[in-house]
Amino acid sequence: MSATLEASYQPLQPYPMEAEEHEETPQDSGVMIHVVPENSRARWNHIEDLDSFFARMYHYHQKHGFKCMMVQEGLELFQFAFVVFFSTFLFHCVDYSILFRDSKTNEKVINKEKISISDALLTWDQCWESFGAVTGICLFVAFVFWLLRVVKVVYHLFHFWEIKQFFNMALKINDSDLDNTTWHEIQCRVREVQREQQMCIHKAELTELDIYHRILRFKNYMVAMINQNLLPLKISFPLFGETIFFTSGLKYNLEFLLFCGPWAPFENNWHLREDYKKIAKRKELAQHLSKHILWVGIANFALCPLILLWQILYLFFNYAEVIKREPGFMSLRSWSLYGRLYVRHFNELDHELNARLNRAYKNSSKYMSMFTSPLTCVIARTVCFIAGGIAMVLVLLSVYDEDVLTVEHVLTIISVCGVLAAISRAMLPDENMVWCPEHLMTAIIAQIHYCPEHWRGQAHTNQVRKEFSQMFHYKVIHLLDELVSPIITPFVLCFHLRSKSLEIVDFFRNFTVEVAGVGDVCSFALMDLRRHGCPDWQESVRSHVPVTEASSHAQADIGKTELSLVHFMYTNPKWVPPADAQNFVTAFRNRAMQDRNQLGVRNELNPLYSSLTSMSSLGVGYNSLVQSIVFGRGRGMTGSSLAGVPQFPSGTGSVQGHADPFQQYNVRVRTSRIEGPLVPERGLIYSLQQPGASLGASVFGEGREMHQDTLEMTAADMNLSTLYLHNLHHQNVRQRGYVWHRPGHDPATSSQHAETTPLLDTATKPPRSS
Repeated sequence: MSATLEASYQPLQPYPMEAEEHEETPQDSGVMIHVVPENSRARWNHIEDLDSFFARMYHYHQKHGFKCMMVQEGLELFQFAFVVFFSTFLFHCVDYSILFRDSKTNEKVINKEKISISDALLTWDQCWESFGAVTGICLFVAFVFWLLRVVKVVYHLFHFWEIKQFFNMALKINDSDLDNTTWHEIQCRVREVQREQQMCIHKAELTELDIYHRILRFKNYMVAMINQNLLPLKISFPLFGETIFFTSGLKYNLEFLLFCGPWAPFENNWHLREDYKKIAKRKELAQHLSKHILWVGIANFALCPLILLWQILYLFFNYAEVIKREPGFMSLRSWSLYGRLYVRHFNELDHELNARLNRAYKNSSKYMSMFTSPLTCVIARTVCFIAGGIAMVLVLLSVYDEDVLTVEHVLTIISVCGVLAAISRAMLPDENMVWCPEHLMTAIIAQIHYCPEHWRGQAHTNQVRKEFSQMFHYKVIHLLDELVSPIITPFVLCFHLRSKSLEIVDFFRNFTVEVAGVGDVCSFALMDLRRHGCPDWQESVRSHVPVTEASSHAQADIGKTELSLVHFMYTNPKWVPPADAQNFVTAFRNRAMQDRNQLGVRNELNPLYSSLTSMSSLGVGYNSLVQSIVFGRGRGMTGSSLAGVPQFPSGTGSVQGHADPFQQYNVRVRTSRIEGPLVPERGLIYSLQQPGASLGASVFGEGREMHQDTLEMTAADMNLSTLYLHNLHHQNVRQRGYVWHRPGHDPATSSQHAETTPLLDTATKPPRSS
């Protein structure tokens, strides 16, 4: 017996402001599952929509199982109903003239010394009579939306129950064990189930890349579009100039138009419409896409008042109490939606991206805190002085006589002054702050992996700070962007995105390839060095002409293809890459071994030396790794050959205050030699630590599975590889005789203000003659 479950497309709906916290929610396009008796081994044989199945499987793991997911969705329904009901109650069922004692004729006010809450509440009939047409429309729309959410929850209930059975029966993982099971282990078990039950009938075995492609099919398209600067996200606003506008509302509309809507180029989760693959249809398809964008923009205009009202209520109920309790919350920073897509690798899952950005958060906050305007500081100190003084005087008076609190607006003045004082205090720089922007930017790039070319050596400038702030902005900016998103999004759709229709159609045709057993995927996600690699990044690794045949418009920017490949091989050590990719990483390791053997000889020209110097300042554990590489060469090195590599005593903090991330590896510093962390036999660090490593071996070694206790070591490997690739790339660019400089920028005048940092400062230094 078989049953087919299909989901219809949902209409536009108000979108949440914290969409970045739920990046990889399952697609609502449904899943077709051939269901057979429970005791059959072929229960999960031939799952037609593996995209939805794997996406739900990943979501199930990240959300801690069936019970947590369903409780969360049920409570979200309750929260929505509460916001609607309580807001309606406050608008129509409270007599504020009695509550504020403004009425001089009402007996409830005249005859009572103290007003109770019940005195200010209207009866049900009075509430009903106060309802107008606008309130009725809002309540009707809210009720319809709530019913759709109920249907969606019921729909998820059935599908995630199926996922629960898959985890419990096929993968042999109980919900109680989910938090102790890594995604890598789950992926290995899924591949075993594929061999037994043939979930995908088009391939005998699924690779790690196949699973990532299905979960991240549309996400990879978005990353590629951001990388190719296809989406019109840079908008000029009066008084603010050009800024990046990319909110959860705009992101939802883009995904609806391009991937999951009824007019989207994709007819289902895994197949691009055939017309989009024909060059003769490009102009006709562009006209249709432009028309659909216009209609969606008009729909956003029509729904703008309702969505704006919801955004205001959502903001108030979510953040009002937090702001009152912790006013400094608004001065905290978070990664923007644009920043998350800009620094995201191809084929990188949410938890992998979040781990990188979390590691970069502290240094990013320090970097942004360095840039303070002297005028802003003067004003902030004055506001803090005045507001704090008023608040403290009123607090002392209320301590002396509590009747002061009964005076009208005294509590309001205390609260407002307290908030202003806290915000002003947060705007003041740390008195003990040390100016080291280049150093911090190097540490940031080691974690986020990407930066524009013109950031090199310019981290101390306001231009770089401004560009970085668009990826790492204040929470208050995020909230304001989301608040005005219902107003601005329709304009972006109608007046900016429509003009890109032809380019979007061409992008889907030119950069979509069909993979057997997977379907249509973004060609950038294949990490094909020959098609999408950048010669500047490959020449720096190889001693011969690079294999890339990519045209300039097909090359991924900022080394996205090369770094994505290295990252994917680190996170999936058993994945067997294509020949070109294997040759690249082998050449990468060979070059690293050559530079390692030349440590101590003209270190200023050695990119590995520069990378190790940058790595050593990231923390005590990183410093130990650097020393294990340097001393692991098998021959002694003089003190002069180690000049520039910071030496930190064991157990002390680094210059940035990091805790040692490798304490579990029992790093020990001795006088005769230095023992590094107990690393698995894979990774660049392990290879560099081995004095007799074979040059023909893989960069990532043979073998072992990645376990939870090696995740920090994997991150360290990726950090060193990132810094090393960046330094190799820049050295190659300089040796070819040109250096990119921002228009209007004079390196001769700015380089004198930048301190020496290996990764970034070399942009302004000419190579020495040999």
